[in-house]
Amino acid sequence: MKIKHWLLLLYFIVMVLPLAVAYLLFAWIQSYNNEQKVEEYFAASIKLQSLTSILDDPILYQPGAERSHVEEIVSNEVQITLYNHDGFVLYSSDPTVTSMQYGLTKETLYKNLYSLEQGYRAYSYKQPVLSGNELVGFYEIQLARDRWMEGVATRSWVMIGIFIAIFLIIFITVASLVNRKLTKRLYQLMKQMTAFARQEKVSELPTGKDEIGELTSHFYKMREEIEAAREIIEKEQREKEYMIATISHDLKTPLTSISAYAESLFSERELTIKERDEYRQIIMEKAQYMKQMIDDLLMYTLLQSPSYEMEFVEVEGNEFFEMLVSDYEPLCRKKKIRLNVSSNVIGNYQVNPKQLMRVCDNLMSNAISHTPTGGRIWMGVSSFGQTPSVEWLFDFVLKRADFYDKESVYLIVQNEGDGIPKDKIDYVFDPLFQVDQARSKSDSQRTGLGLSITKQIIEKHKGDVQLYSKAGVGTCVICRIPKK
Repeated sequence: MKIKHWLLLLYFIVMVLPLAVAYLLFAWIQSYNNEQKVEEYFAASIKLQSLTSILDDPILYQPGAERSHVEEIVSNEVQITLYNHDGFVLYSSDPTVTSMQYGLTKETLYKNLYSLEQGYRAYSYKQPVLSGNELVGFYEIQLARDRWMEGVATRSWVMIGIFIAIFLIIFITVASLVNRKLTKRLYQLMKQMTAFARQEKVSELPTGKDEIGELTSHFYKMREEIEAAREIIEKEQREKEYMIATISHDLKTPLTSISAYAESLFSERELTIKERDEYRQIIMEKAQYMKQMIDDLLMYTLLQSPSYEMEFVEVEGNEFFEMLVSDYEPLCRKKKIRLNVSSNVIGNYQVNPKQLMRVCDNLMSNAISHTPTGGRIWMGVSSFGQTPSVEWLFDFVLKRADFYDKESVYLIVQNEGDGIPKDKIDYVFDPLFQVDQARSKSDSQRTGLGLSITKQIIEKHKGDVQLYSKAGVGTCVICRIPKK
C-alpha cells in the first residue's frame, strides 16, 4: 500500500474511531438510563402516593397552619413546596425558597398539573388541593434521583477511563505503525546513505512497493551506478598512472640511445663514414619512434576527452575505401608477406579520412608485426552486408561474425600467425597492452596504443570493432562503420 493511502487511512481511523467510541459510550449511558427509567418511575409513583395522602389536607394551606407532620416527611430525597391558590409560597423545604412573597405566575402554576415530570436531578409533581369545590392551594413535590445520578456519575467516569484507554491504545498503535512504516525505515535509509558516503559497506534491505521502498530502490540503483563510476574512474586512474610510467620508461630508452650515439658522433674522432651513417640512422629511428609514441599519446588523450568532436566529411564510398586500403604492398614485400586486397563499397559515407587512415595503419602495422615471413594478410572492405571475398575468411570467423547491418561498411584485416591466447583477447584494446612483450620491445615502431586508438576512432564514427583469434591460425579484426 502506498504511504499516502496508508496515512489517509490512519488519519481516518484517528478521527473516526474516537468519535465512534464516544458514541458507543453515550449509547451505553442512554441504555442504562432507559433500563432504570421504568423501575425508577414506578418507585417514584409509589412514594408519591404516600406523600399526596398527607399533602391533600386543606388545613395545611391556611395561613399560620401547623405543618410539623409535613416537615417529618421531608428529607434529602424529598423536597416539598406549598402554594396558596394565588401561587404564593406558604411553605418550602428548599432553603433557597424562603420568602413568602415569592410566588408563581398563573401560567407556571397551572402548567403540568398531575404530571410526574422527569428531570435530570429529580422528579417533580404538582397538584391542586380542593376543599369541597373551592381551590385552596397547590403542592409541589420533588423526588431526588440520587441513585440514578450516582450510577450515571460512576458510568461517566468509567466512560472517561475507557475513552482515555482506547485513545491511548489508538495513539500507541498509530505511533508504533508510523515508527515501523516511516521513521524506522527512513532512519535506516539515512544510516545507509551516511555509511555509503563514508565508503563503508552497505547491506541492502527489502525495499517494498511504497514511496520509501521506491526511494530505497533508487538509492541502491544510484549506489550501484556511483560504485561502477568509481571503479571506472579508479581503473582509468590506474591506466593513466601505468601509461605515464610505461611511456616515461619507453621514452627514456630511446633518449638514452640518442644521447649516447650523438655523444659518440661528437667525441669519437676515429669513427668511419659507415659507422657515422649507422649512428645517424639509429638516432633518426629512435627519434621517429619517440615522435610516433608522442603522437599516439596525444591522439589517445584527445579521443578520451568527452568534449572532443570529430569532424566528418561526406565521401564516395567506393573511391575513398579503395584508396584507403591501397599502398600497403611495399611494407608487406619488405617482410616477404603476401597481401590480398579487395574492395566492394556502394554509397556515400560520413567519415573522418585522416582518422580512418590511422585506423588502417594501426591494423596493418599489427598484422605485419604478427605475421611470420612468408605468411599471408588479407585486407578487405565491403558494404550492404556482403562479406568480402568469403573464401579467404577463416572458418571460425564466419561462424561467429555478424554482418547484419546493410547500412554499414565493414573494414576487415586478417592475418596468419600464432593468434592471441583466449585469456588475453579481452585486453587487447586496453591502452599499452601488448600480447608479446618480448616482441614489442624489439619492434621500435610499436607503442601499444594502436588498437585502443582504433577502437575509439571507430566508436566516434558510431561503429564498433570485433576481434577474433585462434591459436596457430591467425587473427581477424572487423570494423563496422555506419553511413550516418
